[in-house]
Amino acid sequence: MEIHSLSARFGVNAERRTDGGFPVFAQKIGRQRVLLVADETTARFLPSVADMVEGNAAACASLVLPSPEPVADEATVRAVVQGSAHYDYLLAVGAGTLNDLCKYAGFLTHKACGVFATAPSMDGFTSGVTPLIEGGFKITRPAQTVSDVLMDFDVLCAAPRIMTGAGVGDILAKYCCLTDWRISSFLTGEQVNEEAFSLMQDAVLACDGALPALRRGEEEGVEKLMDALLISGYAMVIAGNSRPASGAEHHMSHFLEMDFLRRGERIPLHGVKVGLGTMVSLYLYHTLSRRPAFEGCERVYAAAERLPQPEYVASVLQSFGCPTRFSQLGVGKDTVRRMLFEAYRLRDRFTILTLYCTRGWMERAADEVLERYY
Repeated sequence: MEIHSLSARFGVNAERRTDGGFPVFAQKIGRQRVLLVADETTARFLPSVADMVEGNAAACASLVLPSPEPVADEATVRAVVQGSAHYDYLLAVGAGTLNDLCKYAGFLTHKACGVFATAPSMDGFTSGVTPLIEGGFKITRPAQTVSDVLMDFDVLCAAPRIMTGAGVGDILAKYCCLTDWRISSFLTGEQVNEEAFSLMQDAVLACDGALPALRRGEEEGVEKLMDALLISGYAMVIAGNSRPASGAEHHMSHFLEMDFLRRGERIPLHGVKVGLGTMVSLYLYHTLSRRPAFEGCERVYAAAERLPQPEYVASVLQSFGCPTRFSQLGVGKDTVRRMLFEAYRLRDRFTILTLYCTRGWMERAADEVLERYY
């Protein structure tokens, strides 16, 4: 389905900048008081965004969070909620965490929100949920769906290469999470929403096909990546949960994120960690036939055969400057080993990790994974 008609279906104005700016958004905020929310990294975009907003809104102000990479924890959520007290609309100027913060603050305060996207780095732009850190744990909460996604492709094409790579990692992960969903239907009877599944699958294939253009930094490639990132959010809304966009690879990322938080260290980009998790999931799928046979295994083997090889994902991530080994993230080997045995417990969701851990196969597989990817 064409991205604009899909966005219209969900009431999202996915608008790309033209010579006239963002006319649909400009008209929408005509009588609104707008708060721009940025961090120390994205604050450099505030002057141009503020000029556009001030020329159309009833009032405009900026809140710059005092960090180059804020975390969506309780304290930061409170700061955004309190800062928005006298405003009607929250516009995140950034990507992942800033978008999440504005979506959740908008949900708590019943205010509309949107995002001026500064990088094609994650798939949560249009989702109705937001990941938060509460008490040191990663928790997914309901959130306000954005009213507007504003895309200036001059900005998006100029994003740091590793941030584009993080977005690619988040999309290539869908090969695995969709397969996790499908094998769960085979082995546990879980229902698959076929519309959400097909929508996400088609977007992944289109993005994968545009990777050569994306590597060259061409607008066509960035546009296909942004389409896939937006569609991921819509697929989650259709499914009523994050199943079309999140599987074992995301559970591994969440496990590592909590480890970084416990150690008080900077958290690597979400899509970078997810990309590594994707390589692990692909390896586990492609070596499944080496493990003992089980009831229903033939259908699972057939699904695994349709997946790309982990080496392919590694080569793509490497081309964007992303790590392809966990040691490059600054995590210990023992932590990665614990991740392989424990990450599946983070969500009540059947995945390839669940299959390996509950069947007793992970002890041998963990050594193989660590040898290849640590």
